[in-house]
Amino acid sequence: MALLARSRVALPGQRTAVASPLVAGRRALHVARAKTESVDLAPGTPAPFFELADVVSGKKVSINDYKGTPATLVMFICNHCPYVVHLKHSFVEIANEYGKKGLKVVAISSNSTQTHPQDGPEKMKEDAIKYGYPFPYLFDESQEVAKAYFAACTPEFYVFDKDLKLTYHGQWDATRPKQDPPHVPTAADIRAALDATLAGTAAPKSRPSIGCNIKWTPGKEPEYYGAQIVKK
Repeated sequence: MALLARSRVALPGQRTAVASPLVAGRRALHVARAKTESVDLAPGTPAPFFELADVVSGKKVSINDYKGTPATLVMFICNHCPYVVHLKHSFVEIANEYGKKGLKVVAISSNSTQTHPQDGPEKMKEDAIKYGYPFPYLFDESQEVAKAYFAACTPEFYVFDKDLKLTYHGQWDATRPKQDPPHVPTAADIRAALDATLAGTAAPKSRPSIGCNIKWTPGKEPEYYGAQIVKK
């Protein structure tokens, strides 16, 4: 996947090394919750392949199942992250509303169960049933799918067109958990992206998605890990 210049990470097949302070610092960050932004990705980037099991039905789901769909929303989420919890009802609302317009949604959890067993498949299934997710919820045990998508945080959102080319990679909306006064999610940014994709026009640029860092299995963090952590 092509990255914009802001993210100083090595692309697949390249030998560019990450600066040694980042590499050294990654070990200390892998368990702690760190406020993290998504990596910039270029519109038109093809969706990387995946085939994972839905934790509810047990059926295998592939990205190729969505080829030809007017718009596909791929979400990297988890059970416990407060940024995700804040949006769970909105996920269901948008999936149901835009499903009538041709949208298909798939959610993936890539968090390590070594460090966060509450994000494992059984708990994922309980969460999907509790909230009535009308979309598959897949477990990326190897974390290779997250790495292929350069996913950095939960939640993180990717909109693809009928050819499975990226049209949008940004925030759901401007609301955040624990705002005072509390803000109800509007889904304003994702609605604008879906409306544009369904209409065949360019999706508006948005702020990066922001949330908790993906909980990588210790020692298996990707090269870009740490570079997207918000410092303030």
